[in-house]
Amino acid sequence: MAKDPERVGLGPSGSAAPTNTPTARKVTIDLKDFRVRPGRPVDLHKRPTRVRAVYRSKAEYHSILQSHIQELNSLQSLLYASNSYAVLLIFQAMDAAGKDSAIRHVMSGVNPQGCQVFSFKHPSPEELEHDFLWSATRRLPERGHIGIFNRSYYEEVLIVRVHPEILRGEQIPDALLNKAGIWERRFRSIVDLERHHHRNGTRIVKFFLHISKDEQRKRFLARIDNPDKNWKLSMADIEERKYWKQYMSAYEACFAATSTNRAPWYIVPADDKPNAQLIVSEITLDVLRRLKMSYPKADGKRGRELQRIRRHLMK
Repeated sequence: MAKDPERVGLGPSGSAAPTNTPTARKVTIDLKDFRVRPGRPVDLHKRPTRVRAVYRSKAEYHSILQSHIQELNSLQSLLYASNSYAVLLIFQAMDAAGKDSAIRHVMSGVNPQGCQVFSFKHPSPEELEHDFLWSATRRLPERGHIGIFNRSYYEEVLIVRVHPEILRGEQIPDALLNKAGIWERRFRSIVDLERHHHRNGTRIVKFFLHISKDEQRKRFLARIDNPDKNWKLSMADIEERKYWKQYMSAYEACFAATSTNRAPWYIVPADDKPNAQLIVSEITLDVLRRLKMSYPKADGKRGRELQRIRRHLMK
């Protein structure tokens, strides 16, 4: 397992805490520590699964998270009203890394009318009759919305790469299936898709929750005695642990090929769930803060209409 670094970047922040919680210590996270630089090789053994926590106590964690949620709620309202951009958050991870809890905690204050969450499972017969990006493309967020993919089209260069026998069920012509470079071609297709959607106003950010194999084992053991969670655990999950090295190699190749300035990957240390959630929420806020958004302004025609509405309501 990778050694813990000595620091995570801390500094001032403009986020305000909600009035019904203790005042949050003003912190920000140095996002460069987690971003995958385009075109650079990735070695997950050198990437930590745990860093020094941003929070100093459980109460402070809740306080910081609530301040993030409050700002996220305001920015989502602005995103929805301006109706120009869309934001897509993609979560990938090994089992038990905390994808569900990160989505649930970080997005807890978001208006569900402006947020869509999709969990990608084994492809349906209909999906197998189309290309590997078809299913995800149909679920991309509308303008003004935040879309969340719990797993995604990236499964097609991760689990399918670890278990290439899955390709046989995807109705791919033999001439293409047996041709060398299938993963590189899929990487190019993904990058081209994400570039296209960026040009059309969809901002994509991708999270890999980086958990250690030992921490996954501890979480699996904890699930056994937890009736709220033991339904998630099966022998298939245990069998997949045998392929840990293969998965890490697949992720490394994927990150190096598909992390771009337009659609970056962030490798988020996930052995500490609360800390991972704060990192994810800060990255999400950073994406929204950078958008040039404003509430629609009433022109003369709209102003006159509003005045007519006022007069009718005053009768």
